[in-house]
Amino acid sequence: MQFNQCQYVKISLLTAAMCFANMGFAQNNTTDENGIERIVIQATRSEHPISTVPNTIAVIDQEAISRQLAIAPDLSSLLASLVPGFSPTRQKLSGAGETLRGREPLYLIDGVPQSNPLRNGSRDGHTIDPFLIERIEIIKGANAIQGLGASGGIINIVTKRAQDARHTVQMGVNTSDEFDGDTSGFNLGYLFTAASDTTEIVLGATVRDNGMFIDGNGDFVGVDSTQGDIMDAQSVDLFAKLTTQIATEQRISFMVNRFDFEGNGDFSGVRGDADQGIVATSIKQPIQGQPAKNEVTTASVDYQHGNIAGGQLTLQLFYQDFSSLFGGGVFGVFQDPAFGPDLFDQSENQSEKFGFRSTFSQQNIAQTQVDLVVGLDYLSDSTFQSLAATGRKWVPETDFTNVAPFAQLRYSGIENLTLAAGVRYEDAELDVDTFTTLAGYDSITVSGGSPSFDETLFNVGAVYQFSPTFRAFVSFNEGYSMPDVGRVLRGINQPTSGVETFLDLQPIVSDNQELGIEYSANDLTMNASYFTSDSDFGSRLQADADGIFSVQRERTEIDGVEVTARYYWNASQFGVQYTKTNGEFDSDDDGRVDTDLDGANIPPERFNVSWSQQWNSALSSWLQANIFRDTNFSDSADFSGYTTFDATLSYTLNEAVVALGIENLTDKQFVTYYSQTNPRDNRYFAGRGRTFSLTYTQTF
Repeated sequence: MQFNQCQYVKISLLTAAMCFANMGFAQNNTTDENGIERIVIQATRSEHPISTVPNTIAVIDQEAISRQLAIAPDLSSLLASLVPGFSPTRQKLSGAGETLRGREPLYLIDGVPQSNPLRNGSRDGHTIDPFLIERIEIIKGANAIQGLGASGGIINIVTKRAQDARHTVQMGVNTSDEFDGDTSGFNLGYLFTAASDTTEIVLGATVRDNGMFIDGNGDFVGVDSTQGDIMDAQSVDLFAKLTTQIATEQRISFMVNRFDFEGNGDFSGVRGDADQGIVATSIKQPIQGQPAKNEVTTASVDYQHGNIAGGQLTLQLFYQDFSSLFGGGVFGVFQDPAFGPDLFDQSENQSEKFGFRSTFSQQNIAQTQVDLVVGLDYLSDSTFQSLAATGRKWVPETDFTNVAPFAQLRYSGIENLTLAAGVRYEDAELDVDTFTTLAGYDSITVSGGSPSFDETLFNVGAVYQFSPTFRAFVSFNEGYSMPDVGRVLRGINQPTSGVETFLDLQPIVSDNQELGIEYSANDLTMNASYFTSDSDFGSRLQADADGIFSVQRERTEIDGVEVTARYYWNASQFGVQYTKTNGEFDSDDDGRVDTDLDGANIPPERFNVSWSQQWNSALSSWLQANIFRDTNFSDSADFSGYTTFDATLSYTLNEAVVALGIENLTDKQFVTYYSQTNPRDNRYFAGRGRTFSLTYTQTF
């Protein structure tokens, strides 16, 4: 038996059409002699038809990724445009407030966690250049398969795979319609792939330089010099992956990715006036301190054996070194009489993760129509946050270990019905030495300790295929994640008995239910789902006057609906997506929710409408409208909706593709969702105005 890139699951063309109605087909699909399409979804960790998985699963394929990157150069903009339930992009380096169904998603690269559970700097969407992405797999809602941190869902970034010997070169430029040198940027990418019967090699490198953004009024968009910005910045990415078959039915794969992102620091922000509706802008003036940056190294070793006792074994060792520097300021929490008045400082997160994941799956055990998946996951994470200018520790060094065995069962012995159930046991421990908080938090001495947490999580679901064109599923899943431990520890400002008994460090356990239906017949596909997500002891972000977040532990309840439809007519495709999410929290600790979650925690009601057209064998176009509706919140700033249009025009000739992208086609002036719902003068940002991008890609 020879291995392909992965062992493939088999699903019908009909099912694939339903699952990919929003995104398009993944390009690495193949079809066998029986007309059955074969496709793998790595994020599920098992080989089952996704038509039998009781979750909403979607795949953003290479074509959709390329189309969106021709419009905007960052991953969060791509997800915000294509994924119902994902918050509107902030167009900043920080993704704070960018949630999936109102909760934090778990980002993975080839299965390696990118999210940092101990001190979430919200930079996990900026750890790889999008040019190196083959596809993006999304499982919506809580899911215990991947474990810690997947309370909102899973976003698994699958890197480029080798096909045959080829080189791919990409060159791109972008500019505002002011055609000003400060607003111009460029990107260069190179990819080499080679494949034989036993070995696959992928080597890649990218350089990207982003200019300043101009809003719809022709002014520079305000720079977020504290949390970090993707404007006035540059990145470099180096990537390598080697896969080789080491014996019959056995293969091993090595992957390493080094991503460096750093601001130039040439522009400083000018405060706006949120009460007067005056947006923050920027002037060409060097910032104080060092520019914000990300430095991320991700590495993994994967081993697969295709036949052990009739089952398949997958093992993964992974490592990540994550460093993120934030911009500085003269913030109240940084002040310390020992360093004099008006103290400027800036913080830096350091996180080092190591772990392994093991999965064994066996199908149709003893001809019983029962499939079994078992595994054991381990994670070790060491994190701290320091103040770069003065060398103080803002968050003490915190060590976290998590061990989680799990088991999943599926039964398909009843015609048209699939039943699934599973259990996962989470055993975690924090280790924190005695520390003293900053003077800005009254220099509280907190006794260290090693609190431990354990939780048993259950899931159950059913899928019923009513007819070849119509299926429905229902599921219950318990999700598990840690609060932002660093934010909790650093913000202690009253005497406490110590880390061992500090209740705010307790994990977040959420109960998630979902009911979904899918229909596909001829040229029409439709999907609809209703979901709820409740947590007795949830986690909510709340910013102070300086925009520095703290964690509030309260009961939270979230529910929502998502609807998608796509119609194919000759060479045209028409699509529509709708999502509405509601969320409340318990503000007075009486056990009942009473106050709306705001825009830092919940996305707005929205429509996405799209039209694509293949004019001939070479020329194609894409037009999309993102429609965000007004939202009123009970105890925070309201949101005035807006509509933006984007377009691409692509011409293909042999192995070359030229793409013209236009973001914000009508040059709409608007204030971003996050800025409206969390108004602060220094972060009251307008969105990006009309921007042109031209990309040339050549394969040879």
